[in-house]
Amino acid sequence: MNGIFNPESPVMSFLSRVADLVWLNVLTLICCIPVVTVGAALTALHYVSLKMVRGEDGYLTKSYFKSFKQNFAQATVLWLLFVLILAVAWVDFHYISLMDDSMAGVLRIGLTAVLFLVLCGGIYWFPLLARFENSIKNTVKNAFLLGILHFPKTICVFVIYVGMTVIYYLFLYRLMPLIFLAGISLPVYMASYLFSGIFRKLEPAEENV
Repeated sequence: MNGIFNPESPVMSFLSRVADLVWLNVLTLICCIPVVTVGAALTALHYVSLKMVRGEDGYLTKSYFKSFKQNFAQATVLWLLFVLILAVAWVDFHYISLMDDSMAGVLRIGLTAVLFLVLCGGIYWFPLLARFENSIKNTVKNAFLLGILHFPKTICVFVIYVGMTVIYYLFLYRLMPLIFLAGISLPVYMASYLFSGIFRKLEPAEENV
Protein backbone atom coordinates (compact mmCIF):
# COMPACT_ATOMS: atom_id res chain seq x y z
CA MET A 1 0.00 0.00 0.00
CA ASN A 2 1.39 3.37 -1.02
CA GLY A 3 0.67 6.88 0.19
CA ILE A 4 0.06 8.30 3.61
CA PHE A 5 -1.88 5.20 4.74
CA ASN A 6 1.21 3.04 4.38
CA PRO A 7 2.13 1.86 7.90
CA GLU A 8 5.73 2.83 7.15
CA SER A 9 4.89 6.36 5.98
CA PRO A 10 6.01 9.34 8.09
CA VAL A 11 2.39 10.35 8.70
CA MET A 12 1.32 6.93 9.98
CA SER A 13 4.51 6.60 12.04
CA PHE A 14 3.79 9.97 13.65
CA LEU A 15 0.17 9.05 14.39
CA SER A 16 1.28 5.72 15.82
CA ARG A 17 3.74 7.49 18.11
CA VAL A 18 1.05 9.93 19.23
CA ALA A 19 -1.26 7.02 20.04
CA ASP A 20 1.53 5.36 22.05
CA LEU A 21 2.14 8.53 24.05
CA VAL A 22 -1.56 8.93 24.77
CA TRP A 23 -1.88 5.35 26.02
CA LEU A 24 1.35 5.67 28.01
CA ASN A 25 -0.02 8.82 29.63
CA VAL A 26 -3.27 7.05 30.52
CA LEU A 27 -1.39 4.14 32.11
CA THR A 28 0.78 6.53 34.12
CA LEU A 29 -2.17 8.60 35.36
CA ILE A 30 -4.05 5.48 36.45
CA CYS A 31 -1.00 4.03 38.22
CA CYS A 32 -0.35 7.35 39.99
CA ILE A 33 -3.82 7.46 41.57
CA PRO A 34 -2.81 5.68 44.83
CA VAL A 35 -0.07 8.41 45.14
CA VAL A 36 2.34 6.04 46.89
CA THR A 37 2.79 4.28 43.53
CA VAL A 38 3.92 7.45 41.72
CA GLY A 39 7.57 6.38 41.84
CA ALA A 40 6.88 3.02 40.21
CA ALA A 41 4.61 4.68 37.62
CA LEU A 42 7.29 7.23 36.67
CA THR A 43 9.96 4.54 36.50
CA ALA A 44 7.80 2.46 34.16
CA LEU A 45 7.09 5.58 32.10
CA HIS A 46 10.81 6.22 31.67
CA TYR A 47 11.45 2.55 30.93
CA VAL A 48 9.01 2.55 28.01
CA SER A 49 10.01 6.05 26.83
CA LEU A 50 13.68 5.07 26.64
CA LYS A 51 12.71 2.05 24.56
CA MET A 52 10.56 4.19 22.30
CA VAL A 53 13.32 6.68 21.46
CA ARG A 54 15.60 3.75 20.60
CA GLY A 55 13.04 1.99 18.45
CA GLU A 56 12.72 -0.89 20.91
CA ASP A 57 9.02 -0.35 21.53
CA GLY A 58 7.73 -3.92 21.68
CA TYR A 59 4.46 -4.38 23.59
CA LEU A 60 3.92 -1.08 25.36
CA THR A 61 1.49 -2.21 28.05
CA LYS A 62 3.42 -5.38 28.83
CA SER A 63 6.71 -3.46 29.06
CA TYR A 64 5.14 -0.80 31.26
CA PHE A 65 3.80 -3.22 33.86
CA LYS A 66 6.95 -5.34 33.70
CA SER A 67 8.98 -2.35 34.86
CA PHE A 68 6.26 -1.24 37.30
CA LYS A 69 6.32 -4.60 39.07
CA GLN A 70 10.07 -5.15 38.86
CA ASN A 71 11.05 -1.74 40.25
CA PHE A 72 8.10 -1.14 42.57
CA ALA A 73 9.96 -1.47 45.89
CA GLN A 74 12.97 0.69 45.01
CA ALA A 75 10.90 3.23 43.09
CA THR A 76 8.55 3.65 46.05
CA VAL A 77 11.44 4.31 48.43
CA LEU A 78 12.91 6.87 46.01
CA TRP A 79 9.52 8.54 45.60
CA LEU A 80 9.00 8.82 49.36
CA LEU A 81 12.53 10.19 49.72
CA PHE A 82 11.83 12.76 47.01
CA VAL A 83 8.61 13.84 48.74
CA LEU A 84 10.44 14.08 52.08
CA ILE A 85 13.13 16.32 50.56
CA LEU A 86 10.52 18.63 49.04
CA ALA A 87 8.60 18.73 52.34
CA VAL A 88 11.71 19.63 54.32
CA ALA A 89 12.62 22.31 51.77
CA TRP A 90 9.11 23.77 51.94
CA VAL A 91 9.26 23.95 55.76
CA ASP A 92 12.70 25.58 55.62
CA PHE A 93 11.55 28.18 53.09
CA HIS A 94 8.51 28.87 55.24
CA TYR A 95 10.59 29.57 58.34
CA ILE A 96 13.05 31.69 56.36
CA SER A 97 10.13 33.78 55.08
CA LEU A 98 9.25 34.58 58.71
CA MET A 99 12.72 35.96 59.42
CA ASP A 100 13.24 39.72 59.34
CA ASP A 101 17.01 40.00 59.57
CA SER A 102 19.49 40.22 56.70
CA MET A 103 20.40 36.54 57.05
CA ALA A 104 17.06 35.56 55.54
CA GLY A 105 18.22 36.46 52.03
CA VAL A 106 21.50 34.58 52.42
CA LEU A 107 19.77 31.50 53.80
CA ARG A 108 17.18 31.60 51.02
CA ILE A 109 19.88 31.70 48.34
CA GLY A 110 21.85 28.93 50.03
CA LEU A 111 18.80 26.69 50.41
CA THR A 112 17.79 27.31 46.80
CA ALA A 113 21.26 26.32 45.61
CA VAL A 114 21.23 23.12 47.68
CA LEU A 115 17.73 22.24 46.49
CA PHE A 116 18.77 22.85 42.88
CA LEU A 117 21.73 20.48 43.22
CA VAL A 118 19.49 17.85 44.77
CA LEU A 119 17.03 18.19 41.89
CA CYS A 120 19.89 17.93 39.39
CA GLY A 121 20.37 14.39 40.64
CA GLY A 122 16.70 13.76 41.39
CA ILE A 123 15.60 13.99 37.75
CA TYR A 124 17.92 11.03 37.00
CA TRP A 125 16.61 8.77 39.78
CA PHE A 126 13.73 7.17 37.92
CA PRO A 127 15.40 7.00 34.46
CA LEU A 128 18.45 5.33 36.02
CA LEU A 129 16.30 2.89 37.97
CA ALA A 130 14.40 2.11 34.77
CA ARG A 131 17.55 1.39 32.78
CA PHE A 132 20.03 -0.11 35.25
CA GLU A 133 19.84 -2.58 38.11
CA ASN A 134 21.46 -1.09 41.17
CA SER A 135 20.95 -0.40 44.86
CA ILE A 136 19.04 2.68 45.97
CA LYS A 137 22.21 4.15 47.45
CA ASN A 138 24.19 3.74 44.22
CA THR A 139 21.28 4.97 42.12
CA VAL A 140 21.11 8.20 44.13
CA LYS A 141 24.90 8.61 44.05
CA ASN A 142 25.19 7.96 40.32
CA ALA A 143 22.24 10.21 39.59
CA PHE A 144 23.95 13.10 41.37
CA LEU A 145 27.19 12.47 39.47
CA LEU A 146 25.38 12.34 36.13
CA GLY A 147 23.52 15.53 36.94
CA ILE A 148 26.81 17.36 37.52
CA LEU A 149 28.93 15.70 34.83
CA HIS A 150 26.26 16.25 32.18
CA PHE A 151 25.17 19.63 33.49
CA PRO A 152 24.24 21.16 30.08
CA LYS A 153 21.91 18.24 29.33
CA THR A 154 20.59 18.37 32.89
CA ILE A 155 19.64 22.00 32.32
CA CYS A 156 17.95 21.03 29.05
CA VAL A 157 15.86 18.45 30.91
CA PHE A 158 14.93 21.12 33.46
CA VAL A 159 13.92 23.44 30.63
CA ILE A 160 11.69 20.74 29.15
CA TYR A 161 9.98 19.89 32.43
CA VAL A 162 9.66 23.43 33.77
CA GLY A 163 8.84 24.86 30.35
CA MET A 164 6.03 22.37 29.74
CA THR A 165 4.69 22.94 33.27
CA VAL A 166 4.60 26.71 32.73
CA ILE A 167 2.88 26.28 29.36
CA TYR A 168 0.28 23.98 30.90
CA TYR A 169 -0.30 26.47 33.71
CA LEU A 170 -0.61 29.54 31.45
CA PHE A 171 -2.90 27.86 28.95
CA LEU A 172 -4.63 25.43 31.30
CA TYR A 173 -8.10 25.61 29.79
CA ARG A 174 -6.96 25.55 26.18
CA LEU A 175 -4.49 22.73 26.73
CA MET A 176 -6.59 20.67 29.13
CA PRO A 177 -7.17 17.91 26.53
CA LEU A 178 -3.41 17.72 25.83
CA ILE A 179 -2.62 17.56 29.55
CA PHE A 180 -4.90 14.57 30.01
CA LEU A 181 -3.76 12.91 26.78
CA ALA A 182 0.00 13.43 26.96
CA GLY A 183 0.73 15.91 29.74
CA ILE A 184 3.17 13.58 31.48
CA SER A 185 4.32 11.24 28.72
CA LEU A 186 5.23 13.97 26.21
CA PRO A 187 7.87 15.84 28.29
CA VAL A 188 9.32 12.53 29.55
CA TYR A 189 9.50 11.27 25.96
CA MET A 190 11.32 14.46 24.91
CA ALA A 191 13.73 14.20 27.84
CA SER A 192 14.35 10.52 27.08
CA TYR A 193 16.34 11.51 24.00
CA LEU A 194 18.80 13.24 26.33
CA PHE A 195 18.78 10.42 28.88
CA SER A 196 19.32 7.83 26.17
CA GLY A 197 22.42 9.59 24.87
CA ILE A 198 23.91 9.74 28.36
CA PHE A 199 23.07 6.14 29.21
CA ARG A 200 24.55 4.74 25.99
CA LYS A 201 27.98 5.78 27.25
CA LEU A 202 27.40 3.83 30.46
CA GLU A 203 25.93 0.63 29.09
CA PRO A 204 29.20 -1.10 28.08
CA ALA A 205 30.28 -0.76 31.72
CA GLU A 206 26.83 -1.18 33.23
CA GLU A 207 28.13 -3.31 36.04
CA ASN A 208 30.17 -0.35 37.30
CA VAL A 209 27.36 2.14 37.20
